[in-house]
Amino acid sequence: MTPSTVSRQLGTLAASGLVERVAANGRYRLGIRIVHLANAVLARLDVRTVARPHLEELVRTTGETATLSVPGEEDAITIDFVSGAHQIQPVSRLGRPSIGYATSAGKVMLAFSGRTLPAGALRAYTPRTITDTTELAREIEQVRERGYAQAIEERELGLSAIAAPIRSSRGELDAIAALQGPSSRFDEAAIEAALPELLERTDAISRELGWRSG
Repeated sequence: MTPSTVSRQLGTLAASGLVERVAANGRYRLGIRIVHLANAVLARLDVRTVARPHLEELVRTTGETATLSVPGEEDAITIDFVSGAHQIQPVSRLGRPSIGYATSAGKVMLAFSGRTLPAGALRAYTPRTITDTTELAREIEQVRERGYAQAIEERELGLSAIAAPIRSSRGELDAIAALQGPSSRFDEAAIEAALPELLERTDAISRELGWRSG
């Protein structure tokens, strides 16, 4: 890169607090905001450690794949998973984004993180994807009222999922646990049977993280 490009990019990083200029020698070093970002990552690792046994138990009792996601900039991002009896690709993949308006984990993120709902045209991943913003607003409000979200073949044909929030000690959305399986097996009856177990596990994880309801 040219010196001017490097200088411009360093200026952007400095403005955000990610780096800072040392006046004595004109060099740059990591800024204090790196500490805040590192703390956020460490907090997520704590969530992963606490949630892992509960994900394993969800798989044991339901047979479906359990995932753990955290809120990202636009979508929920998978940070851990335990495969069910029939591993689902590409669901079982670390770093996989769960589209905010088209997945159960994404809907939970939109409902409980305080994020603004997406505007404009929404891409239809399947014929069942919600593409109308008014309909999406109604769906997200229902998620808040119910305390969980579901997505039946909205992101991928043949895939059904349910998800619920995991709260931090301050009551904020910390992570999202979800169960996902083939629609042919994880149908309406199976989802209804698995939902109490999912809600029990997300509540238990939240309490281990210091959250107290009421």
